[in-house]
Amino acid sequence: MLKYSAVVFDLDGTLLDTLADLGDAVNRVLAERGFPTHPMDAYRYFVGDGSAVLIDRALPEAVRGTDVHRECMAAFMADYDRSWKVKTRLYDGIPEMLDALTAREIDMAILSNKSHPFTVHCVQDLLSKWRFKAVFGLRDDVPRKPDPAGALEIAGLLEAEPDRMIYLGDTAIDMQTAASAGMFPVGALWGFRTREELLENGAKSLIHHPGELLRLM
Repeated sequence: MLKYSAVVFDLDGTLLDTLADLGDAVNRVLAERGFPTHPMDAYRYFVGDGSAVLIDRALPEAVRGTDVHRECMAAFMADYDRSWKVKTRLYDGIPEMLDALTAREIDMAILSNKSHPFTVHCVQDLLSKWRFKAVFGLRDDVPRKPDPAGALEIAGLLEAEPDRMIYLGDTAIDMQTAASAGMFPVGALWGFRTREELLENGAKSLIHHPGELLRLM
């Protein structure tokens, strides 16, 4: 009998390498308005809490929370909608991992802080080969991660006990979400953040390659 019956995945930095397209879109918005742009590594720490927070972190402090923020947010959403798939790709080893989990009849789901419509769009476009029993992005009526509400909703939909579910993600937010929901937190070292951040925020296991997840099942 498998120890875990289901896996919940974060999306950006875990299944999909989206950093370059996100950073490029924000930098274009900033440059068009005469604001300083940022190196791509900075975006590793800007992303993770949704688009509004991403723009807030990228803007100069003096204009955060103003009409400028709202204008930049709208411009970013329009730009990213056009350009989100220029460089975005599945991480190496993700297709093989998802194939193996499917073959073992492990239930799979996705929980992201990306907007819900765009999360669904990304999954339909790049991950449609695999069946995810739930795909949730950031929704108005559900608190964003690290609140466990979305993860526990998924557990209910899958009829799975949280302690028999793995949560795989690449940020502190993901590890905190997993711990709060009573799931097993696994840190993806190929993602956006560091080993130290993942461990400090509750990771019970760290994996260097997607295929290593199968050994935890």
